[in-house]
Amino acid sequence: MDNIYMLADAVILSRIGNKLRTVRLKQNITQQSLSEAANVSLSSIKKMEKGEIRSFDSLLRVLRILGKLDILQPLVEEDQLSPTEYYDFVHSSHATIRKRAVGRIHQAKKEEPTW
Repeated sequence: MDNIYMLADAVILSRIGNKLRTVRLKQNITQQSLSEAANVSLSSIKKMEKGEIRSFDSLLRVLRILGKLDILQPLVEEDQLSPTEYYDFVHSSHATIRKRAVGRIHQAKKEEPTW
C-alpha cells in the first residue's frame, strides 16, 4: 500500500474515482440510477469516476447512496476529553488574564514633536 502522503492530489482523486466506480458496479447500480438516487447530475457522476471530484457535497451524497459514508466516520467523531483533561482545559483558559497596555505610547502622544 502506498503512503497516501506521498501521492499527488490527482492520483488520490483518480483512485477515489476508481473506487467509486468499482463499488457502484459491484452493487450493480448504473451511473444514471446513482445520479438520480444521489440527486447529482449524470455528468458529475461520470466526472467523479474519472477522478474529477469538485464538489464535496456531491461526493457525500454518492457515498451515502453507495453505503460507504462510514469511511468518513473518523472525521465526524467528536474528541472525548477525560475529566482531568477537561478540568485542565477549562482552568488553563482562565489562567492568563489579559492586561491593558500602558506605557510610552501614551507619553509620546502628550509630548510635542521636536523638529
